[in-house]
Amino acid sequence: MKQCHFCTGNVKHVDYKDTELLKRFMNPHARMVGRRRSSVCAKHQRKLSLAIKRARFLGLLPYVAR
Repeated sequence: MKQCHFCTGNVKHVDYKDTELLKRFMNPHARMVGRRRSSVCAKHQRKLSLAIKRARFLGLLPYVAR
């Protein structure tokens, strides 16, 4: 199993304004990728999902891809 991207990078806060980072954890249909597929630990997956939801609400990321 791979290591968590955020734990290995020593990232304390997942920023909702960093859309390029958030897009890495979304599939082409603009849906969030699951924990097992993205190899992120549970703690950071919760922070990641919250950041994606905030970015969607502010219009930085799409809800659905066309």
